[in-house]
Amino acid sequence: MKIKQGFILREVADSFLVVAVGDAVKQFNGVINLNETGAFLWRLLEKGATEEELKTALLNEYDVDGETAARDIKAFLEKLENANLVD
Repeated sequence: MKIKQGFILREVADSFLVVAVGDAVKQFNGVINLNETGAFLWRLLEKGATEEELKTALLNEYDVDGETAARDIKAFLEKLENANLVD
């Protein structure tokens, strides 16, 4: 899974914002606010990480159990898919 082209992540004053640029602005009007964990996952998705790779990275980076990580990643990915932000 990979973030669609035309969306960039920016850190602004301790906040992580995703904005559309270029042609993506025609399809997406707004800003997405992510927490630190969401930004961590977003960066991995920019590189085309799989769901399993996301889980492994999350478990290595944060103090979370596998079940919670899998559930949270699934919810995060569903939100991105519903917003049409991933391929």
